[in-house]
Amino acid sequence: MAYFDPTTRASGSTLAGRITRFLTRPTAIIAEWNDRRVTRNALSKLTDRELDDIGLCRSDLEAL
Repeated sequence: MAYFDPTTRASGSTLAGRITRFLTRPTAIIAEWNDRRVTRNALSKLTDRELDDIGLCRSDLEAL
């Protein structure tokens, strides 16, 4: 006979886990976008010589 324990659930499959993921995922996406924006702005302020010193060129900044 099979036994099902309703108090045991897989990690993250609870309603609270799904709600938490629903609320934290957009926050993480926005934080990542902002980090990339800040990095791109800081690198765009460097001269071509400074960019060359770290192995980048102006066209590489668009790919970031």
